[in-house]
Amino acid sequence: MERLRSFEQVIHRAESMASVTVAVGAADDREVLEAVLDAKKRGIAHFRLFGDRGKILQLTESIGLTLREGEIFHQPDPMKACIDAVRAVREGDADVVMKGMVHSADFLRAVLNKEAGLRAGKNVLSHVATFEVPGYNRLIHVTDPALNVAPELKEKAQIIRNAIQLCHSLGEALPRVAVLGAVELVNPTMQPTLDAAALAQMSRRKQIQGALIDGPFALDNAISVTAAKHKGIESDVGGRADVLLVPNIEAGNILYKSMVYFAKAKIGALVLGASAPVILTSRADSHEAKLYSIALAVLQADYWKR
Repeated sequence: MERLRSFEQVIHRAESMASVTVAVGAADDREVLEAVLDAKKRGIAHFRLFGDRGKILQLTESIGLTLREGEIFHQPDPMKACIDAVRAVREGDADVVMKGMVHSADFLRAVLNKEAGLRAGKNVLSHVATFEVPGYNRLIHVTDPALNVAPELKEKAQIIRNAIQLCHSLGEALPRVAVLGAVELVNPTMQPTLDAAALAQMSRRKQIQGALIDGPFALDNAISVTAAKHKGIESDVGGRADVLLVPNIEAGNILYKSMVYFAKAKIGALVLGASAPVILTSRADSHEAKLYSIALAVLQADYWKR
């Protein structure tokens, strides 16, 4: 499969996929429904909307979204709407679950619900943000900027495995994973650099497969070949990273928002590690970001079906 290098290519590929259904919890949100409208226009996915029927109909009328009978499931309580959306995926009525107008913590409680949730054994769930940065020649993925606060080595290994799955669904056969820190040298007083060295060795010993993993890297020598050469770094990953593994949620959150607000990057985001793709975007994200996230989830769902 050809590697996808832009969100337009991601959407184009999603248009050619077999039918995927997205269940939206607390769907009475204008930006979410505008993304649903765009996705339906392009034939990317089908939808099951769980939320306040009256509010959903009012919003769909205002944006020109026509829904068929059986696409709205009335549940005015946002938390219960999320549980119903997750249950639809668990029971096979949908392939992807998406967050609407609800707090992320409440949505994730539904995803992790013991009776109706999507927890896959002891897997670590992680957030992957995919960016299309102006002037950059490929998509780049940042993980985990939103879910795991201070992951330890074992958790970082699973976070990488989750990101590798996403990369494979986008045609990145052997993604390059850069484990980030403040410096590019192993420093015994800086735990992220020790974790980076361990993860690189785990990759070499085939404990983590499907990617090239190296580190530690500072951000510059992870994404710039010039910076890597200047620092004398000899690595197949240095300067060519596809995935940036951040050391903690603070670093990830700052990098994420810098990409959006300074670099003006386009963004889509998923939570992986559950038994189905989970679309977790900020309530402040644009409908374009939500559309890109839907397209990423469609490709991921199709990849898992193969």
